[in-house]
Amino acid sequence: MDKQNEKIYVTQSSMPTYEEYIEAIKPLWDSHWLTNMGKYHKELEKELREYLDVPQISLMVNGHMALEMAIQAMDFPEGAEVITTPFTFISTTHAIVRNRLKPVFCDVKLSDGTIDETKIEELITENTVAIVPVHVYGNICNVEEIQRIADKYSLKVIYDAAHAFGVTYKGKGIGNYGDASVFSFHATKVFNTIEGGAVTFSDPKLYDKLYNLKNFGIRGEELVVSVGANAKMNEFSAIMGLCNLKHIDTAIQERKIRHEKYEELLKDIPGIRFFEEKEDCRRNYAYFPIIVEDSYPVTRDELYDRLREKGIYARKYFYPLTSDQACFKNKYKKVDLHSARRLSEHILVLPFYEKLEMEKIQEIGELIKKQQRGVL
Repeated sequence: MDKQNEKIYVTQSSMPTYEEYIEAIKPLWDSHWLTNMGKYHKELEKELREYLDVPQISLMVNGHMALEMAIQAMDFPEGAEVITTPFTFISTTHAIVRNRLKPVFCDVKLSDGTIDETKIEELITENTVAIVPVHVYGNICNVEEIQRIADKYSLKVIYDAAHAFGVTYKGKGIGNYGDASVFSFHATKVFNTIEGGAVTFSDPKLYDKLYNLKNFGIRGEELVVSVGANAKMNEFSAIMGLCNLKHIDTAIQERKIRHEKYEELLKDIPGIRFFEEKEDCRRNYAYFPIIVEDSYPVTRDELYDRLREKGIYARKYFYPLTSDQACFKNKYKKVDLHSARRLSEHILVLPFYEKLEMEKIQEIGELIKKQQRGVL
């Protein structure tokens, strides 16, 4: 493709070299063991447990099934309420509803997009069983306050950490918080296994429950102990994960460099705002979101359209709110979601990945500056 007319998408999958991956998968042609918790599945679980610094981990076929099964493993009664955020990918809400639970949407903070912990308690009823917050864009929720609330009301906490791979808080892997944390290893994420996901947790009993849920409840050739599904990661995906894990620290460092370049270009533009950074947090630089304020000369949607005219495919993550989607609108408890709705109407996620050329970032920054001056 002509570099001049090349489209710049919001993300690009991280991959090892062709030669590295092909060499790594060669043994599969000898073993013919392609799935069912094979050698590489077990190896990746071990490597990720160490990298994420968590006591327990269970690999899954994708991040959605990881979340759905983490919730299912808690054995909540049908129709119980789960407090969560509407400012997230639709998977978060689907996982709750597919478990026959009722989402209760809580507003978020304009400062970082995470669930507003000061508004959780007022939503708790006798039917509340859990909180499912989201570390959106890798921004960490107020885990201490959320845990305090959960302990006070005897609630489970299941974190959607799809965006937070490799993030640490106060020197501790983010997968250590709550009763469980769920990661996505989708091709668009900081770390990927093509498709994949995982649940991290501390209770060893949860490992067996998740194993049964993802493997039809099979515990032997002639023994099925519980009702389950099929959510196993295959060996090709596990090998992709093992290859990518060797390069993850370099990838995050490259993301950091590009993140800083964007900040340098955009920090002084009136009407463009960044999220606040949390103290004591080692970031993974998963995305580069900006908030297009009312003081900017054009709306978020107009900027989105004008960038797209130039072949720059930014995204409105997350618009509309999940609570406003056709499948959920007006079906659940009405709650004031003023901040979440405002954020969804002003958010724009710019193209961002570790191999994005610096000149492309410069080009995007200049286009946003020119629009501010009314010359795009």
